[in-house]
Amino acid sequence: QVTLWLKKIYGDVPIPEYEVNERTVDILHEVMECNEDTDKDIMLLIEDMKDWTTKYEAKAEYWQDILGEGLGLFVDSLPQEATTDLTDLVESAMELDVKDTSLTSFYSAISYMSSELYTTKSRNREMELKSKILTEKLTSALNLEKQSEQDVKNLEKSQEAEKVKAELTSKKMKFLGDKSKDLKIRIRDAEAELLARGLDQSMMHEPLEKLSKELAAMLKEIEPLKKEVASYHDLPPSIPLARVKVEEARREL
Repeated sequence: QVTLWLKKIYGDVPIPEYEVNERTVDILHEVMECNEDTDKDIMLLIEDMKDWTTKYEAKAEYWQDILGEGLGLFVDSLPQEATTDLTDLVESAMELDVKDTSLTSFYSAISYMSSELYTTKSRNREMELKSKILTEKLTSALNLEKQSEQDVKNLEKSQEAEKVKAELTSKKMKFLGDKSKDLKIRIRDAEAELLARGLDQSMMHEPLEKLSKELAAMLKEIEPLKKEVASYHDLPPSIPLARVKVEEARREL
């Protein structure tokens, strides 16, 4: 069925190559059924239009006979103004899609079109409002995007400056580390040279530093004793004088 339908569609033109499997055949079969249903609907519509055309032609001939034979009104005998009016009337009826040229049909059609016009204007206003809102949102989004881009650029510049600063700090730290290592080597070499010349080991940096710490600890221990000794400095140098001082203090008390 699908092959016959494709041959019917393409006629003398070769059918394009396609992968033949269950899925493609099912899809083509579904398309074929939709196409055939559409063709049937179109044929029915065509037949209906032909039927209405026949009816309108018969009705037109009927009114032509009445107007021509009964009233003697022929198109060629009508004044130009009447012909123009009739043409405008027919065109208006066709434009408004009315079933006849009665005033009721025209009023109904005009009323319907006015309602459609009002609805269309309302929709246009709604669309304009939505468009305005969307435009504002889009503008806000674009501004936010620009601000974000600027923030990213500023952040990149800041990071670049921090990177340069970190590199400089790293270089300084490396220089200080290398300098410290060099000084340690020089100190060790100098100590070795001094030892070779007979310098006392106790005069070296580490022993002196140790002695300094011990001295600081001893001074800290002596501090309370110094305060206690200072309290005896005001006493008289002899016992009799001390007794006199005590007696004077007793009397004052």
